[in-house]
Amino acid sequence: MRFAVLAADTTLFTIRDGRLSVRLISVNRPPFYKNVWGLPGGLLHPKETADDAALRHLKEKANVALLHVYAEQLYTFSDPNRDPRGRVVAVAYLALVPWNALTPEERGDTADVKWSPIEHTKNLAYDHDTILSVALMRLRSRIRYTTLIAKLMPDEFTLTELEKAYESILKAALDKRNFRKKILKLKIVKKRPYKRTGKRSRPAQLYEFASPSVKEIEML
Repeated sequence: MRFAVLAADTTLFTIRDGRLSVRLISVNRPPFYKNVWGLPGGLLHPKETADDAALRHLKEKANVALLHVYAEQLYTFSDPNRDPRGRVVAVAYLALVPWNALTPEERGDTADVKWSPIEHTKNLAYDHDTILSVALMRLRSRIRYTTLIAKLMPDEFTLTELEKAYESILKAALDKRNFRKKILKLKIVKKRPYKRTGKRSRPAQLYEFASPSVKEIEML
C-alpha cells in the first residue's frame, strides 16, 4: 500500500510596478527541466507543521524573509496525479508582502527565483497553475469584503495608489469618485500628518490603514 506524503506550497503575491506579481522558483528535477517554474514549496519535516513548512520554504527556496509576509491557509490539493513522482498531498497557502518591504535582493530576478506578472504566469510545474488560480480567486474575493489589501500596501500611500492596487488585482477599472467616497466613509484609513510633495504635481495627502488587523467589512 502506498501512503501519501504531505507538502506545503505557497502563492506569494506582491504589487510590482503597478502589476500584481507572484514569486516563482526554478524547478530543476525530473520530470521537469530547465525553464520550468513553480510556486515555492516542498515536503514537511516529520515534526513540522504545514504552517512552519510553508514559511521555511519561502525563506529557503524563494529567498524572501518572513518579517513582513502575511500568510493564511488556502486549500488542500489532493489529486492523486498532481505530482508525477508519487502520491503527494499539498496544503496550499496564500501569502502577501508589500513591495517596499522587500530588500533589493528579494526584489531581484535570478536564474533560480523571480517575480512574474500574473498575466504572464502559466505552464507551471505540478498542479501549480491550479493552485495559483485558486489563490487569485481567493485574493480577489477577500479584498472585496475584508481589509486584506492592506497586506500588499506600503506603510503610507495615496488614495490613488490604493485604487490602482485594487485595479491591478481585479483587472477592472473603478469609479474614482465613488471609490474614494466609500473608503473614507468606512474609516478604515486615516490621514498621515503630512503630504507627498513633487515638482510636477500638487501635494498628495498620504494615508495609512487604521488597524493592522484584517477586518471583515464590505470594501467594494
